[in-house]
Amino acid sequence: MTNLLEKINSPEDIKNLAEEELSMLADETRKFIIKNVDITGGHLAPSLGVVELTIALLKVFSPPKDKIVWDVGHQAYAYKIYTGRRDVFHTNRQYKGISGFIKPSESVYDTFGVGHASTSISAGFGFVMARELNNDDCNVISVIGDGSITGGLAFEGLNNAGVSGKNFLVILNDNEMSISKNVGAISKYTTSVLSDPTFNKFRNDIWNLSGKYKLGKQIRKGFSKLEDSVKSLLTPGILFEKLGFNYIGPVNGHDIPALVKVLENIKNKVSGPVFLHIITEKGKGYKPAEEDIKGTYHGVNPGILEAQKEAKIENPKYQDVFGKALCSIAEKDKKIVAVTAAMKIGTGLSEFADRFPERFFDVGIAEEHAVTFSAALSINGFKPVVAIYSTFLQRSYDQIIHDCALQKLDMIFAIDRSGIVGEDGPTHHGVFDISYLRIIPNIIIMSPRNGIQLRNMLYTASRTKGIFAIRYPRGSVPKGITDDEMKLIEIGKGEQLVKGTKAAVLCIGNVTNSALKAAEILNKKGIDISLYDMKFPKPLDAQILNEVASGYNKIITIEENSLNGGFGSAVIEYYNSIGKNDIAVHRLGIPDEFVEHGNTDILLGNLKLNIEGIAQSIAAMLKN
Repeated sequence: MTNLLEKINSPEDIKNLAEEELSMLADETRKFIIKNVDITGGHLAPSLGVVELTIALLKVFSPPKDKIVWDVGHQAYAYKIYTGRRDVFHTNRQYKGISGFIKPSESVYDTFGVGHASTSISAGFGFVMARELNNDDCNVISVIGDGSITGGLAFEGLNNAGVSGKNFLVILNDNEMSISKNVGAISKYTTSVLSDPTFNKFRNDIWNLSGKYKLGKQIRKGFSKLEDSVKSLLTPGILFEKLGFNYIGPVNGHDIPALVKVLENIKNKVSGPVFLHIITEKGKGYKPAEEDIKGTYHGVNPGILEAQKEAKIENPKYQDVFGKALCSIAEKDKKIVAVTAAMKIGTGLSEFADRFPERFFDVGIAEEHAVTFSAALSINGFKPVVAIYSTFLQRSYDQIIHDCALQKLDMIFAIDRSGIVGEDGPTHHGVFDISYLRIIPNIIIMSPRNGIQLRNMLYTASRTKGIFAIRYPRGSVPKGITDDEMKLIEIGKGEQLVKGTKAAVLCIGNVTNSALKAAEILNKKGIDISLYDMKFPKPLDAQILNEVASGYNKIITIEENSLNGGFGSAVIEYYNSIGKNDIAVHRLGIPDEFVEHGNTDILLGNLKLNIEGIAQSIAAMLKN
């Protein structure tokens, strides 16, 4: 049997395939994706769901001349495979390999870089207007998922593009919304009518002809109402029509001939902004992913195909420790509410959602809304715990300042995935949160080194009025986590873990654990250091800093955050504020650059933030 996938080296090769070969290519592609993701890990279910759409897009359109803008690049595995990266796909998300997301520096076919959601429509419309200004002749297509379209940025883009009248295709990949029930005989008929050139010509003829008569305005108004009424009955597209788009759909997103026909009609016969609604099945072609209702197969680790995979006994993850602790607190405090932005599972809030459904709010991929919504809950006497990944919290920066800090509210930001996160790369590393939060008044920042500290910090924040930001990493907590009673801790108080004479090393967060082991290595070499777990990037423990300044000639700070404006900078600023400008502070952390994707151990090693790197850096600093 011929392996079609081996013949696909560019989109042009797909154009040469017969209709019956396209479905065969889709099947081969799914097997190829599953096989490779089993080795590398990655976003499995989203990629499996858009294989047919990708084939149809490349059958009809011609990138890179035509611009295909993907939203949340993990939909684009098939796209990467068909655009010259099949033979290197085994390096997906691996160090020095291809990115798991769309990345323009990687390929001319990658139009716009993406890691976060809801950006494709705004970016796509930017390409549309650039086309107009440059007098270019190209098609622009933005592909957005049903989760991403919950983001406000998506509707800002729709609102702007809809009134332009410019040719622009937005495709909604709908795999979870209730309107998916509309797939069937009626929706197929409606779709064929709405995208049919004859229907569109008939509509335009009526429109143009009515303008020649005195009652033209009334005729047009009546026709528009009739058309809207029909569409509102048969389709969910009236909203998009009101935004200025010609709505077409729903279309079966796994029917390649139907997709190709509709896309060709839109390309050649329909003018202006078009909103094409397709229905797909997330995880299509891999039964466990198709039947997955918990999101387990959205992003997976290597080894998915091992049916009898031996379960590894691991320490609980930080997110799970957080989730269980929050449930314990909420059980006794009815004012505790939890808010997240489409990350219930990823932030460990599944149990909370099950136990306290009336106090759990998933607002969709809308981080700005999540923060302002939570601010209002706080004003009304509740204690919202806003659980958002570090990299996504950046999107709500203005809301944190104006809606929360300025009003001196009472709330908690549970900042998951702080620090280096690994294979998802620069769009997801949480290495800026200390820097962007510590400059805001009225915010206390905590950073635990283990599960026990996380529980105590969360408990303290829940019992203390103010705005608290608790940043913790991806992955498992160190050994020692217990379910003992949580305790109040003193805000702004650090802790000395090791006593020595050569230097004072000040650490923040999870990297403290590596520094402890580095101290053991140094001690065996006759280099004894004092090691402090500072716990609070803000407020700093002034007592420890004053003692260190008077007792040591060498001070070293370590953080898994950007050196620009981070914890080390805060220490320098403190000494400057008390007139101790002669103190030399050596900082270890993330340099002024974006960290690429790859295995976390490799990345931390490159940054000298692993055990060996920290030990070597401290030894070198003391020698110099």
